[in-house]
Amino acid sequence: MKVLPFLAVLTAMLATAPALPAKEPARVAVSKDKKGFVVQPAGTPFVPWGFNYDHDAAGRLIEDYWDAEWERVERDFKAMAKMGANVVRVHLQVGKFLDGPDTPNEKNLKQLKKLLTLAETEGLHLDVTGLGCYHKKDVPAWYDALSEKDRWAAQARFWVAVAKACADSPAVFCYDLMNEPVAPAGKRKAGDWLGPAFGGKHFVQAIGLDQAKRPRPEVAAAWVKHLSAAVRSADKSHLITVGLVDWSLDRPGLTSGFEPAKVTADLDFVAVHLYPETGKLDEAMKTLAGFQVGKPVVIEETFPLKCSAADFAKFMADSKQHAAGWVGFYWGMPPDELKKSKTIGDAIQLSWLEFFQKHPKNDVK
Repeated sequence: MKVLPFLAVLTAMLATAPALPAKEPARVAVSKDKKGFVVQPAGTPFVPWGFNYDHDAAGRLIEDYWDAEWERVERDFKAMAKMGANVVRVHLQVGKFLDGPDTPNEKNLKQLKKLLTLAETEGLHLDVTGLGCYHKKDVPAWYDALSEKDRWAAQARFWVAVAKACADSPAVFCYDLMNEPVAPAGKRKAGDWLGPAFGGKHFVQAIGLDQAKRPRPEVAAAWVKHLSAAVRSADKSHLITVGLVDWSLDRPGLTSGFEPAKVTADLDFVAVHLYPETGKLDEAMKTLAGFQVGKPVVIEETFPLKCSAADFAKFMADSKQHAAGWVGFYWGMPPDELKKSKTIGDAIQLSWLEFFQKHPKNDVK
């Protein structure tokens, strides 16, 4: 048999053979029982277990240094993966991703895609939290001057741009529409969109300035529906949630207006921020139970900020009856560096990281 004629026949056969179906990328989805998560198409269980990578040790937000100090981001992502994380929550600022109401910042969108590639390499999934206004000096004047309707339109444009950048990546765990939004109660001053600062950062943000006699949960539900539709216009599959404060329940006193049972119809799962306190662990469990509305619950922020290590371990163990995932914090200092520090804050951070590594996926009993 001559080699050349054989190769010609083989080439012709390969050219006319039917193409194999493209392999479906692995993506996190809600489990059929709606109590947790799985990785599709395999259907293997997925327990969100990771870190808020919201700032570095100096308080800088990721967009402040991810251009000039990309090696720092790489180092931190490698460290988080090595400690056993599978989820990293990143916080994107409005002023860094919108140059105007209708003008996305292409440079930072490109950097976001680079971050997704890094996450894929390290086996991490991103909780992409948007619409941040954490540093007041970085909030564009044009953004604060918008009416409620126009601000919602700009927020939708933000999410269309971000979702387009992320849609094809299997490294996305979810889109978090906003960190700790509150529905308007009464009337706020013009431009007064942000809650009080904590540690120099504004984590709470109003979605409107004038309640205008509207039921607060209806305003919140309309906002969630509006932004979820914006995401879905660009990404049909990745999960959507919103980061709720623990005072979102319909109780006497302070409440955000984002009542879980009334605002989560267009969300895939519920995310709550809950910090247990010594002497109030039962209260924390009752609060957590209030966020069960027939969808998975993720404690998207938690930390031993107001309790001992032992109380925190008990909280984490007890929370498994209600929660399907947990996300703490990592600010760029690994345990070996924290051990050299003498500050109380670093000691608390160290206790969390040691707990995290000792109890993968919250296996504490």
